[in-house]
Amino acid sequence: MTNQLWHTIAAIKNKQWIDLTHAFGPESPHFSAFEPAKFETLFDHDDGFFAQRLTFPGQYGTHLDAPVHFVRDTRCLDELELKEFVLPLVVIDKSKAAGENHDFALTVEDVLAFETIYGKINPGSFVALRTDWSKRWPDQEAFDNKDADGQSHTPGWSLEALQFLYEERDIKAVGHETFDTDTAIDYAKNGSIIAEYYVLSQDSYQIELLANLDKVPATGAVICNIVPKAKNASGFPVRSFAILP
Repeated sequence: MTNQLWHTIAAIKNKQWIDLTHAFGPESPHFSAFEPAKFETLFDHDDGFFAQRLTFPGQYGTHLDAPVHFVRDTRCLDELELKEFVLPLVVIDKSKAAGENHDFALTVEDVLAFETIYGKINPGSFVALRTDWSKRWPDQEAFDNKDADGQSHTPGWSLEALQFLYEERDIKAVGHETFDTDTAIDYAKNGSIIAEYYVLSQDSYQIELLANLDKVPATGAVICNIVPKAKNASGFPVRSFAILP
């Protein structure tokens, strides 16, 4: 007995799937305000089964930030709808620019230039910013990229580009390869992570610390984000992957 849905699943499984997620553990890069993850063995196979206690902040490894992470009285992780986790994927490749300028911030002009090649970004899309910062994993020092004065230099989104994408293109969510939405220089200048606050204030979520965006086409793929349904959580490590066209 078969049906159309089963045929669809079989066709999807014949496509190429790309893991967009870093494996993480106690030694992995993490946001400076957090302690390292702690993995403890509670029982081993000599006890009859293997079980662990895993201790880490919700924003650890490749992770999903729910709106409530920055904005009061908004949706928590468990309140996100299932269909929000599977979206058309758009990847804006600015890896060369970010390699030449570690303070690179995506602009509206960058988005428009992308659209002249690939077409207008469709409503409901997940837009990922490729900077190849993920290739620095698992080196914490390389991820932080601090100068002699202790100032980090990491690429990110400009507020104006995000406003354009959400308000003019009606996108659904965003993702990037760094710890933060904002560039480190913008955070230092503004004294606040204003771009990240904007994203989450749109009742949107974001995925941070994405990997392997260099293996995904600019358009045509689909992103899937598998995350536990932790009640009232502001975020959680996620298993993100792309299915290529």
